[in-house]
Amino acid sequence: MDRLWTPWRYQYVQKAKKEGGCIFCRMAAEQDDEANFIVFRGSRNFIVLNIFPYTTGHMMIVPYEHVDALECASEEALQEMILLARRSEGHLREVYKPAGFNLGMNLGELAGAGIADHIHMHVLPRWPGDANFMTTIAETRVLPEELPVTYRKLREAFGNKNSES
Repeated sequence: MDRLWTPWRYQYVQKAKKEGGCIFCRMAAEQDDEANFIVFRGSRNFIVLNIFPYTTGHMMIVPYEHVDALECASEEALQEMILLARRSEGHLREVYKPAGFNLGMNLGELAGAGIADHIHMHVLPRWPGDANFMTTIAETRVLPEELPVTYRKLREAFGNKNSES
């Protein structure tokens, strides 16, 4: 069996654990969206760039509720989450013109969740060749754009209407 390693994610998970508490709850409470790469705030969820993205534009939709399972989340938060996923898909199509998308959730540490105690949905734009030899051979992601640039583009696409979904 072949294994592909993702050591860049370990840094992110360990940083979150060292700082104590829930990284998503801290982001939501802070009022510095640019520093936290929060591109949009809805009434029940916020959308944040993944700081160790798999592709340019990799976002996460995170409920304000601190829950570790879908069954614990409110209906309103779940409804808004899927509506924001749809909206994210539209904005990513407009800004980056991807060939496809991955949307998904890892529930629990054994399922691959780096932040297992707070549910979140990943939205990843995909292009042919975005998982090229650099990723599989050199354990290195090649991203053509810096996070602050991605943040500005997507923040603009979402506009500054912070309570609509």
